[in-house]
Amino acid sequence: MAQEPLIAVFVDFENLALGARDMKAGKFDIKLVLKRLLEKLDPVPRRFVYLSTTGVYGNRDGKLVVETDPLNPETARAKRRVAAETALEAWSATSGAEITILRVPGIYGPDRLTIERIRDGAPLIQESDAAPGNRIHVDDLVSACLLAIDPVRPAGTYNLGDGDTRSSTSFARTVAEQLGWPEPPTISRAEAEKTFSPQRLSFLRESRLIDTTRMREILGLTPRYASADDGIRASLKEMNLI
Repeated sequence: MAQEPLIAVFVDFENLALGARDMKAGKFDIKLVLKRLLEKLDPVPRRFVYLSTTGVYGNRDGKLVVETDPLNPETARAKRRVAAETALEAWSATSGAEITILRVPGIYGPDRLTIERIRDGAPLIQESDAAPGNRIHVDDLVSACLLAIDPVRPAGTYNLGDGDTRSSTSFARTVAEQLGWPEPPTISRAEAEKTFSPQRLSFLRESRLIDTTRMREILGLTPRYASADDGIRASLKEMNLI
């Protein structure tokens, strides 16, 4: 099959209604979904960009991780991403297509600030028990995707992040402060283990810092919102809340 200078960008299906329904029924197979998709790519694209997650590293007890570190996914969603990365790399070896993997941390932006939870007074884990955070504003994620599909930029694996490592507790406090709301209440880690949802606990149980040197020096992305203060403020303004 002749290769053409076109790009495919694939985002995991798990946030789509069908994918979510299949996962609950235990039927979601990311390898099968990818296989069906890749079989329909004719001609084979020059480059395939996949949005993975920094969750593939698992818990590192707050240590810094780089792209070449061993993967240790602990949650079902992270294991799906590792399976997808592995399948794409195998496909690349036989198809000749370049693969770029963007490992994405928590995404925030307009309508992604947990405002409802803060407004309702839902407790946060106390700062002394909170882990460092890794996140990126949605606008910077879009910029990363645009750079990743530029054939001038080297293909490869890139950790994404804004470099602001404040905890989820500190982040939520900043949102409340900028809205002029009272500071959210906090509870201990032990109390959170009893009351937080399983998904929320899964994030709290993993701690790592993401090295974004390759993102900055090779992919060429300098985040517009390197400080969550600026990203939160821009998001709230876009939502007409400040």
